Amino acid sequence: MNAGRTARDRARAELTREIKDAARRQLAVEGAERLSLRAISRELGMVSSALYRYFPSRDELLTALIIDAYDALGAEAEAAARDEENPREAWLAVCHAVRDWARKHPHEYSLIYGSPVAGYQAPESTIQPASRVAVVLLGLLGRAYSEGMLAPLDEAPEPTGLLVEQVATLAAIAPGVPAKVLIRAVIAWTQLFGMISFELYGQLVGTMDPADEFFAHALAQMADFLGLGGRPALTNPADPGAAASL
Repeated sequence: MNAGRTARDRARAELTREIKDAARRQLAVEGAERLSLRAISRELGMVSSALYRYFPSRDELLTALIIDAYDALGAEAEAAARDEENPREAWLAVCHAVRDWARKHPHEYSLIYGSPVAGYQAPESTIQPASRVAVVLLGLLGRAYSEGMLAPLDEAPEPTGLLVEQVATLAAIAPGVPAKVLIRAVIAWTQLFGMISFELYGQLVGTMDPADEFFAHALAQMADFLGLGGRPALTNPADPGAAASL
């Protein structure tokens, strides 16, 4: 019986994969707004009632595609961060990996970072996958801070008002990192995805197209903006005795 259940599980997993692959092909042609379970069932030679046993509604299929996209992008970011020891180089590598994934999967990128799908409300199950890239980048800032490789941003203003409360949610992921650095991290985050969106949606045509050099130039400036240096700072904020030992 166990072997039989395993075989059924494998068959279900395979058909689930085929359904999602067909849905991705439909996204590329029709867009998320026109995603149709009936059209997918016709492509796969299934009766629609059978497909509904896997995905009871369009929204459940959309959610599965969104989670898959976020997880695929997150895995790329995590792998890029692991490949670099220096926090600055790791930050740059992650940003390049995000762009590379988006260029290879423009329709999936559009699904998660493009216009909202009318009538669709993303459930809480999408929150953790959606945060994976941000967690990687904030983790790199935390590592840079602990290793004394985050330059003090003396000229940067401290957050005030509502920003103080909003930054506190990021501080839980990157403990110890100054609030004004975390504010700049959000600026750099929106810059990253803004540049990618401009590139994918043709907004750089006639100016910074192709965008490889522009992208690399902008990322280096964003790393400087964050205080991510290539070498340890004069003092390590995590080691109060560091200045005395120099």
